[in-house]
Amino acid sequence: IKKLRAAGFSTYLVGGSVRDLLAKQTPKDFDISTSARPEQIKQIFQKNCLLIGRRFRLAHIRFGHKILEVATFRAGENDSDLIVQDNIWGSEEEDVRRRDFTINGLLYDPESHTVIDYVGGWEDIHKGILRVIGDPATRFKQDPVRMLRLLKFRARFKFNIDPEARSALINCREEIIKSSPARLLEELLRMLESGASAPFFSLMNEAGLLELLMPPLAEFLRKEEGKQIYMLLASADKINLKNLKNPLDRSVLTACLLYPLLVNELTSQYLDKGETPHLGEITILSASVVKAIVTSSFTHFPRRISAISSFILATQYRLNPISGKRNLRPRMLHHKEFDLALSFLRVRANIDPSLREAYNAWQGVFKHRDRHSDHKGH
Repeated sequence: IKKLRAAGFSTYLVGGSVRDLLAKQTPKDFDISTSARPEQIKQIFQKNCLLIGRRFRLAHIRFGHKILEVATFRAGENDSDLIVQDNIWGSEEEDVRRRDFTINGLLYDPESHTVIDYVGGWEDIHKGILRVIGDPATRFKQDPVRMLRLLKFRARFKFNIDPEARSALINCREEIIKSSPARLLEELLRMLESGASAPFFSLMNEAGLLELLMPPLAEFLRKEEGKQIYMLLASADKINLKNLKNPLDRSVLTACLLYPLLVNELTSQYLDKGETPHLGEITILSASVVKAIVTSSFTHFPRRISAISSFILATQYRLNPISGKRNLRPRMLHHKEFDLALSFLRVRANIDPSLREAYNAWQGVFKHRDRHSDHKGH
């Protein structure tokens, strides 16, 4: 910031980092906005600067071991139907007015320790209100992912949604399927990692967005058995909140959404009839549960997540068999995704004390395997 200012450019900390500091949360990263154009930033920082993006040109500056993102102030109409061009340079106020919510519209000057607020974000953070900058319906139609972001901040900060934004969310929810499936998936996966996934999925279901994105999951969550999904998500949230820089693997978190559906299928197809499925049948059923959700979702889950989630689900019945006879087979420990299946057993054991013994036994064998292979390596 000092370097850009010394070169004569207005430069501030912006967005999420300012919001998090004011809401007494630890910022994940620090974003910087400046009046300097991307090429001018490159001139100042030279080798330490990499310009990225075409539609939205940004500078990545290497600062020690970190990469800082620096954006140029942009202008653009708040009420145009779709954002199609992002590289129209503007003033700091124009830049703020393009942002989504007032709580993300603050600028911080680290030299004078002052917050610059053009949109009432300071007051909204202190009152705990989520308010859209501009007309909510227009802004949601411009970029429907903003509806997910609204629920994300509601889940994370427990702020109240402004009535205008709430009614626009209900009226515009069908717009969500105009978004890029890849962007939506990334938002959902990030929320699974955030430590606030249980309230987020509950809010999505309540707002009617989940039935547009993942219909079978939304339907299952309306049943009594759906509570199991929220319990697993809450357990994963607890684990992730202790280590947000290194959250549980995305396939483990996806398994939280799918495992109760597998239990439901096993119960209706086998257990209710007094039958015990063998591991081959459980493996086939796990794959079909994952496939049913993935193929009917608007968001396209990557093959890696689908395949590993399916393995995690089926492996739960090796780790803790229906018959109760546990076989600590060393061969299974060498499967490259075994640790992920064990992580998911930990998520389950946190809400079901009867699984703790199985988790501790497998964890002990797994640690011994690691020590043994380290020893062999030396």
